[in-house]
Amino acid sequence: MADHRATSAGLDSGHGRCRVSGRRIRAGAAAVLFGLLLSSREAAAADPDPWLAKDKALHFGISAGIAGGTYAASAALFEARGHALLTAAGVTIAIGAGKEMLDLAGYGSPSWKDFAADVAGTIVGLAVAWSVDLLVRGVGDERPLFRAPTTASGISTSAGGIVLSF
Repeated sequence: MADHRATSAGLDSGHGRCRVSGRRIRAGAAAVLFGLLLSSREAAAADPDPWLAKDKALHFGISAGIAGGTYAASAALFEARGHALLTAAGVTIAIGAGKEMLDLAGYGSPSWKDFAADVAGTIVGLAVAWSVDLLVRGVGDERPLFRAPTTASGISTSAGGIVLSF
């Protein structure tokens, strides 16, 4: 009889362990999520630099565009797609960091959230540009995923990684 009451209350005392039923776990998780939603509304109302603001969308979009364009230009210069990805990422992050440094110098209001949007835009822009590159030019021995193409002896075909073609 005692075992029946423990089981119907959501507790199982079999083998000396106490287990909570899935229904109680779901109810607890729902209560925690509801509390987080209520507290985030209050925090968002008091936040002068919200995550979902127009300037964050601008940072994200402009960084994605710069990253995609820089990848396209770098892919034309480098045989290795990995070099193009690293170059585009470095240029885009440097531009975003430079903009935040100007804000810090008094030309605006600096924000880590703006820089986070720059990084997110860089990642998305590179992912889209790299995906388009893979779809258009494909993957093969002459166009590997990341590294420079190699000859039959395993030596890279590029001298120093940069190939200028006119």
